[in-house]
Amino acid sequence: MRHRSIPGARGRVRPLTLLGDRLLRTPCAEVTAFGPELARLVEDMFATMYAAQGVGLAANQVGESLRVFVYDCPDDEDVRHLGHVVNPRLVEAAGVVLRGPEGCLSLPGLEAGTERYDQAVVEGFTVDGEPVRVHGTGWFARCLQHECDHLDGGLYVDRLGGWRHRRVMRQAARAPWSRREDASR
Repeated sequence: MRHRSIPGARGRVRPLTLLGDRLLRTPCAEVTAFGPELARLVEDMFATMYAAQGVGLAANQVGESLRVFVYDCPDDEDVRHLGHVVNPRLVEAAGVVLRGPEGCLSLPGLEAGTERYDQAVVEGFTVDGEPVRVHGTGWFARCLQHECDHLDGGLYVDRLGGWRHRRVMRQAARAPWSRREDASR
């Protein structure tokens, strides 16, 4: 059996980018340099995600406008999915559209019923530049779609309509971490 280090064990916890920060609303740049700096970023992202008790984290959520995300997320069968994707492309979102609870580390403590497809496929690369294709179902499919949205400058609240959107934005405006500029969106 091959022994590998635990993702994030060598990383440092970075501050989270919160709702109201422009970086969350800006599409991220493609990664062009695959090397030690990218590997460090991925380690830091894992460390930060675990410290915040999340299941996924995009680079712009730690202040880096690069197309990278990490995940440690179960699917609906409780199978654990652990990894990262560099320059991800959501190539398939299909199946049944389900409304389920969704939160975000950039909106700590808030959650809303959000519609997502129950199947997703993401293609991209590893930190070493190797091609990767990730298939997700259920909760994990939701995670993949959520993280891809982040890298395009979107948040789950953008997918909410009517009273759900208004309720989350009111809660965000009252939250102790709030940056009031984005609360009217």
